[in-house]
Amino acid sequence: MYKRQVWEGHGPLSFVASVDCGALPAHALDIPLPTDGTLAFFYFDGQIDDGDALVDPDAPESWAGARVLHIPAGVPVAPRALPVVDDEDEDVEFEAYPEVPLVARVEMTAPDSWHPYFLAALSPDGRVNEDNSHPDEAKAFVEAIWDRDRDADHLIGGHANPVQNPVEFEIAHGVLGKEVTWSDPRVGEEAKSWTLLAQFDTDDAADMMWGDCGALYWLIRPEDLAEGRFDRAMFTMQCC
Repeated sequence: MYKRQVWEGHGPLSFVASVDCGALPAHALDIPLPTDGTLAFFYFDGQIDDGDALVDPDAPESWAGARVLHIPAGVPVAPRALPVVDDEDEDVEFEAYPEVPLVARVEMTAPDSWHPYFLAALSPDGRVNEDNSHPDEAKAFVEAIWDRDRDADHLIGGHANPVQNPVEFEIAHGVLGKEVTWSDPRVGEEAKSWTLLAQFDTDDAADMMWGDCGALYWLIRPEDLAEGRFDRAMFTMQCC
């Protein structure tokens, strides 16, 4: 039996989504997920503190506010009652998100136009400009990519659809630490080490609103994924 997921000092995490690994088309995925069992995603969504405590890659003390569990097939699980949290003069009862069954379809995705792999692909010698800019001769192509911008979506694997800048940079900066500047080349190199595990968007059907029409992102290093180390996955959230 799995215990309730809690961010110590803040409160219980909300259950966001589960993924039946055995139902996914493993042959079509670009990441090696377990062949059976369930991935469960949890996030401290601000229900009990009006969004006061934020989960931020740049704040290691907040990393416990988002979590991924792999529950192997056959492990007994059971629904729990919604937690009730004592908030000063009144008890606050969590609200569960409505259950929305989803099916998967295979789609091609591409990295964001500011992702280091995208920038390198546009350069004849594969070297990114010091200012991380797009080469002049590629700007028409980049604008065409922007015109075909993807809609908000839920993703397993593939490339993230960021609301703002590439999410890989946010994770890389958080891992390297605040003393490393955003312009430091190590941030771009570290960003290449992370791949998307899952993205969950704002979804009216599920009554989910992440910030202002934002999305939740979990990323992981491929070597950690291969070893089933979902405890090493990193989280970030972006919104408009």
